[in-house]
Amino acid sequence: MFLSILIFMFCGAIAGILAGLLGVGGGIVIVPMLDFVFTKFGYNPAVVHQLALGTSLATIMVTSISSTRAHHKRGAVHFDILKNITPGIILGTFLGGLVATHMPVFFLRAFFVVFLFAVSAQMISGYRPAATREMPGFVGTASVGGLIGLISSFVGIGGGTLSVPFMTFCNVPMHHAVGTSAAIGFPIAVAGTLGYIVGGWGAPNLPSGCLGYVNLMAFAGIACVSFFTAPIGARISHALPTDKLKKGFAIFLIFVALRMLWNLF
Repeated sequence: MFLSILIFMFCGAIAGILAGLLGVGGGIVIVPMLDFVFTKFGYNPAVVHQLALGTSLATIMVTSISSTRAHHKRGAVHFDILKNITPGIILGTFLGGLVATHMPVFFLRAFFVVFLFAVSAQMISGYRPAATREMPGFVGTASVGGLIGLISSFVGIGGGTLSVPFMTFCNVPMHHAVGTSAAIGFPIAVAGTLGYIVGGWGAPNLPSGCLGYVNLMAFAGIACVSFFTAPIGARISHALPTDKLKKGFAIFLIFVALRMLWNLF
């Protein structure tokens, strides 16, 4: 058990540093790592991926608080946007989590692979949508939140790769979009975690120490370390060529996606 905790803490350290260093959500790193670790631990293949998704979302509840506090100190969190987008986020992520617990593992893995390729392409190209409009009203913002929440629940992330482009498209300054996205990650994580707990309640083939599709030991190990390492990554980012690091990380994600694609077949 002690070795398992150390492995999960190591995963949390990597996820936290990369999230802070590169501005990517920790989930995009945590899910592949948990897929690999849970498989090596001999968990049933029928539950490994959903367990990785649910556990990843649970850890984001903690890391989003750390990140939001840091951004709020710099005045970079738009609570008016958070208020409008949260109802859609909660509904979309909770329902998405429930649906995902009953989806074929092949579909969820394939969806994650496609998502990794899309994120990698964006990071390599540096593409950002041109700011051409203002934020929509409550209904429009909540509707977009529902879509962001749905997709986030399928890939186990805090939604930053989706909410940041949406807000910058609506003329929100980049560093404010990033800060607000960190806050948006909390309702995504809470609703998604509940969806995976309720949907996975009493599911067969789960290992011991799980609450639905959330592995409690992995959650504790990752969350307690990534909470502290994310700010470290953010500080390092100011001293290193982040754009070049992002391109290198994107290439790494492509290899991860290719490996997952190979395993699918």
